[in-house]
Amino acid sequence: MSVIQQIGLFLVETLLSLYISAVVIRFLLGYARADFYNPLSQFLVKITNPVLVPVRRFVPSIGKLDTSAVAVAFVLIIIKVLLIAAIVGVSANIVSLIWLAVGELIRSVIWVYIIALILMAVISWIGSSHGNPVAPLVNSLVSPLVTPVRRRMPPVGMLDLSPMVVMIGLYILLIIVNGVFPRLF
Repeated sequence: MSVIQQIGLFLVETLLSLYISAVVIRFLLGYARADFYNPLSQFLVKITNPVLVPVRRFVPSIGKLDTSAVAVAFVLIIIKVLLIAAIVGVSANIVSLIWLAVGELIRSVIWVYIIALILMAVISWIGSSHGNPVAPLVNSLVSPLVTPVRRRMPPVGMLDLSPMVVMIGLYILLIIVNGVFPRLF
């Protein structure tokens, strides 16, 4: 692989992955009913609205689910896979492309939750300073996963082990997804 191909691969992978992550995080924050007026929420809205608003005309939401965000993330993953295949010089059929995109979308959601749980742990260790916009968003994001575990599992001393239990479950789910769906690389 030439240097130009490596640079192209790096740029496509990095830029599209970051934008896909922003769309997935916006979807998950909307699902969790996080604070829309949080500065980080507003940032996500500003960078994703140019793509999501036109798509919402054709893909309506279903209840709490922003299906337009899922559709945009899915199409962006397909575009990313096609660009990477073109850079590497590999062809892909439509069925394997869709199957690969579904797996990548599920992996993206799992990784957003894993990173959010790690951020939640770090914020709890260093203490959330007053006015920190990250802490409430992270707590809102992981709350749908952690709260059911927290109800069933009492704290051990002063330690709340429910985020660790959720993270273990997410890693097990990631192993299953990696076994079922092919990986991009």
